[in-house]
Amino acid sequence: MKTIKGPALFLAQFAGDEAPFNSWDSITRWAADCGYKGVQVPSWDARLIDLATAASSKDYCDEFLGVARDNGVEVTELATHLQGQLVAVHPAYDAGFDGFTVPEMRGNPKARQEWAVDQVKKALSASVNMDIKAHATFSGALAWPYLYPWPQRAPGLVETAFDELAKRWLPILNHAEECGVDICYEIHPGEDLHDGVTFEMFLERVSNHARANMLYDPSHYVLQCLDYLDNIDIYADRIKMFHVKDAEFNPTGRQGVYGGFQSWVNRAGRFRSPGDGQVDFKQVFSKLTAAGFDGWAVVEWECCLKHPEDGAREGAAFVRDHIIRVTEKAFDDFADGGADDAANRRMLGI
Repeated sequence: MKTIKGPALFLAQFAGDEAPFNSWDSITRWAADCGYKGVQVPSWDARLIDLATAASSKDYCDEFLGVARDNGVEVTELATHLQGQLVAVHPAYDAGFDGFTVPEMRGNPKARQEWAVDQVKKALSASVNMDIKAHATFSGALAWPYLYPWPQRAPGLVETAFDELAKRWLPILNHAEECGVDICYEIHPGEDLHDGVTFEMFLERVSNHARANMLYDPSHYVLQCLDYLDNIDIYADRIKMFHVKDAEFNPTGRQGVYGGFQSWVNRAGRFRSPGDGQVDFKQVFSKLTAAGFDGWAVVEWECCLKHPEDGAREGAAFVRDHIIRVTEKAFDDFADGGADDAANRRMLGI
């Protein structure tokens, strides 16, 4: 067993144009003041990091880490959720996702995808320069528009989509292997990797690549009515990253999982701050600890009700209170009478 590290905070939902959220120095000082020991960095946000320089310059990375360390936090991981999304985009979503790339790539899906692949590779190289062993991302999606089979899906449609998804990711996974960094796909609706079955379909197509792993976030499973505790038992060996985000699912006679196109606050399923939803985090932390997970517990704030700064401060305390410092001895060691092979044989009457 290992003691989970934390608390840490994903900065994506906090970075902004106003102080203290508009620079690497000020946002890390703010995070430490909230009670965090680590921060997960959105690599697409130029206010916080220059990804191209981080990928090529160890000196830049040393300085980047030094600022964080001087302010009281570690860098836990880099993330490429936006760039990873662009590795695979169905044409129906071209306009919606075009804003995730740089202006010169917009309106050109092929160039956009090539840019996205390069971005994820750069983030993996930057992780090496920062001595970080795990990386967070999205898989992107080609099959997602066909999630609900009406009209019925054409034979081979899903298989072809996953074959292509694996083809696009395999060079990135191989680069991750060269870097010694695990790619942790956030299992998330809107991605082709949105539950255990789809993760397995992908894993099979990349020959069970050692660097293809999971970012575990129970909130996404609550909203799918998936057993998030059993998921830990099944995929413990592949869970290399952990987001602490809560959710609640309260279906009515009017709406259920699909949400009726309502805003988050009016949906049956909605995200909440840690402790305000339905996730049994005592069991989540217990199972991850027993499974030997030794990564960071990273708060991701996405509450539909609570102010983000309140959610951040409460989240740090919540994680700190749930981390289990593992025991170094058994509770009944006091009753150990000692034994050897001869004594054991006598006890058994043999």
